[in-house]
Amino acid sequence: MPQSSNWFMRRLGHLDGILLTLVLLLLGISLAVVASASGQSSARISGHLVNIGLALGVMVVMANVPPHILSKVGLPLYVTGVVMLIGVALFGEIRNGSRRWLNLGFMAFQPSELLKLALPLMLAWYFQHNEAVLRTKHFLVSGVLLLLPFLLILRQPDLGTAMMLGASGFYLLFFAGLPWKVIFGGAALGAASLPVAWGLLHDYQQRRVLTLLDPTSDPLGAGYHIIQSTIAIGSGGLFGKGWTQGTQNQLDFVPERTTDFIFAVFGEEFGYVGVIFLVALYLAIVARGLTIAARAPTLFGRLMAATISLNVFTYAFVNMGMVSGILPVVGVPLPLMSYGGTALITLLLGVGIVMSVATHRQLNKT
Repeated sequence: MPQSSNWFMRRLGHLDGILLTLVLLLLGISLAVVASASGQSSARISGHLVNIGLALGVMVVMANVPPHILSKVGLPLYVTGVVMLIGVALFGEIRNGSRRWLNLGFMAFQPSELLKLALPLMLAWYFQHNEAVLRTKHFLVSGVLLLLPFLLILRQPDLGTAMMLGASGFYLLFFAGLPWKVIFGGAALGAASLPVAWGLLHDYQQRRVLTLLDPTSDPLGAGYHIIQSTIAIGSGGLFGKGWTQGTQNQLDFVPERTTDFIFAVFGEEFGYVGVIFLVALYLAIVARGLTIAARAPTLFGRLMAATISLNVFTYAFVNMGMVSGILPVVGVPLPLMSYGGTALITLLLGVGIVMSVATHRQLNKT
C-alpha cells in the first residue's frame, strides 16, 4: 500500500498547482452553469461529470509524459490526421450539410479535433529539429504543413475549426521567430484578398456575417441566436439575476445554452461582475501558461506551452465575441465551460502538456 501511494503521489507531483487550481475553479463554475442551463437535468449533469473526470484523467496522464517523448509523436499524429482528413474528403459522413466525420465502424470520428494538437506538436518538433540552422525555408515548409490541414478542414466546410487551427499555427510560427515583415506582408495580403474570400464563402457563412451587422434583418432565423444571447447578457445587469434565475435561460429563449451559448446563461445569471471574474480566470490561465513557456529549457517546450496557452485565449475570445454579437457565429465552444466531451478532453490534454513542460524542466536540463 505505501508503494502504491508513493507511485500515485509521484504522478500528482507532475501537476502544476497554480494551473490545476485555475482549471478546477473553471470546471466547478462550468458544472454549476450547465446544471442551470439544462434545467438541472440529471442526465446532463452526470454526463458532464463523466466528461470532466475523463478529461482530468487525460490531463494527469499527459502531465506525466516528458516533453522529449511528446515531441516524437508529433510527426506520426500529424500524418495520421492529414490522411484521415483526406479520407473525410473522399468518403466522409455528411451531417447537416457538412462532411466532417469519418466512420470507423465502431464510432464516427472528427479528424479535425486530432489536428488541433497534432499540428502544433508537429511544428514544434520540426522547429526544434532544425533549431541550429533555422532559415526562411523552414518557415516556408511549416507554412505548407499548416496550410494543408487548414484547406482540408475549410473544404468540409468547418470555418470555425479552420480559423482556430490557423490561429494555432500562426502563434507557433510567431514564437518560433517568424519575421515581422512576413507578418505585416501576410496581413496586407489577407486584407487585399477579402473580396475574393467573400465570394468563396458558402451562402450560410455569408448570412452569418450579414446577420452580425444587422441581426434584426432576420429575427426569427439567422439573427435569432445573436438577439437572444445579447438580451440574456444585457438583462444580467451588474450582479446578475442569480443562479437558475435567468429568465431567458429558464424560459428556453437562449439556443444551445449548454454548449456554444453557455456564456449567455452565465452573463444573465452572474452579471457584469461575474463576466469580469470569468475573463480574469482565463487571463490567469494564459498568463500562467506563458510564464511556464518563458521558463522552459527547450524550444519544443516553449513553443508548445505558449501556443496552447494562447489557444485557450483565442477560444474564449471568439466564443464570447460570438455570443455578445461582435463576431460571427462560428460554432466555437467556451473552453472548460461548454458541455461536450471531445472539446473538453482536447483542451485538458493540452493543459496536461503545459504541465509536463513545467514539471519536467529539471529533467530536460540534465
